[in-house]
Amino acid sequence: MNDICMTNSPAAHPTGPGTALMGLLAAGAGLSVAAIYYSQPLLGVVGADLQAPPWLVGWIPTTTQLGYAAGLLLFGPLADRFDRRRVILAKLFALTLALLLAAAAPSVWALLFASAVIGITATAAQDFVPAAATLAPPEQRGKLVGTVMTGLLLGILLSRVLSGAVAAQAGWRTMFVLAAFAVAAIAVATWRVLPAFARNASLDYAALLRSLAELWRAHPALRRAAIAQGLLGVGFSAFWSTLAVMLHAAPFHLGSAAAGAFGLAGAAGALAAPFAGRIADRRGPLLVVRLGAAISAAAFLAIALGTVLPVASQLVLLALCTVVFDLGVQGSMIAHQTIIYGLDASARSRLNAVLMTKLFVGMALGSALGSVLLAREGWMGVMLLATLTSAAALAVQARRS
Repeated sequence: MNDICMTNSPAAHPTGPGTALMGLLAAGAGLSVAAIYYSQPLLGVVGADLQAPPWLVGWIPTTTQLGYAAGLLLFGPLADRFDRRRVILAKLFALTLALLLAAAAPSVWALLFASAVIGITATAAQDFVPAAATLAPPEQRGKLVGTVMTGLLLGILLSRVLSGAVAAQAGWRTMFVLAAFAVAAIAVATWRVLPAFARNASLDYAALLRSLAELWRAHPALRRAAIAQGLLGVGFSAFWSTLAVMLHAAPFHLGSAAAGAFGLAGAAGALAAPFAGRIADRRGPLLVVRLGAAISAAAFLAIALGTVLPVASQLVLLALCTVVFDLGVQGSMIAHQTIIYGLDASARSRLNAVLMTKLFVGMALGSALGSVLLAREGWMGVMLLATLTSAAALAVQARRS
């Protein structure tokens, strides 16, 4: 890693980036990442419209998630090699085209291809976050990264609600068209507002990918952050991937709109996440990680124990605990990013790529395990899994080495 150039421009402003720029970074992160979740509430109508079997339609969100993971690993490091602004603009342009391709897909196979490209290019969301870390002065990094992460998290949590509502009124293709226009608008704003960034590494592409392993070996804090956040992602994904199925079954018999309403409860937790960034700035990010993992484990355990309550009481408890564990998981994410961005200013995109790849591996594992446990052990089994993985994340970060 001797070819790393420590130049990191534009320099962080003493008072931090302005409100307009922070708003752009948050909106860009949110609208980019939302693209990988729009398809989830649409699968029923997509299958009927394209006359595709359910098993094949089910691969649409899976393909998108796999594309996102591949994009993080293969293209996330590019912003350390090239001007971050140009990388973001290239991804946003490609994401716009991919969304339009999905809207015009004549078959499920074409939609699967478009979904993979959407996943790969939606990783622009993860380029906005290191941009905020680069522009922020060190004493405000947690707060400003938390602001951008709030935009990203709201994009994740509200995309399903928006997608279902738009599709019900105007069809599933309209949702992809609207998403494409939104991303194109963010691209124009990025071109006009976001400053250029000097490259931080002179490595060729192959060496850039190899440096991911070097960063993993060199920084124990990165390993702990990635493992702990991946464990939190297991429980987070197990919850959200099985919630709609659980609510649809006895004793609730609720439709997809109810699952969307719980997405709003999760959004409340995401809105509180910037406070975690402020605490990380003042008291240290490890404290935030430990608190986040602890309250997540407690919330999941409360949901598991609450399965013996009356239906109405279960729903109230479920809503309250959704806010709590979402705040815990998202607060931990912000704190972990604060930790890794302080490890090597010249490798922030690659550090973020390692962290987020581990997170999405954990989320994919949580989705798979959650579905199996729901079928075999019921909702309590899913929540016990989430409790154990959150407690394991706390154990990983229990002490500083």
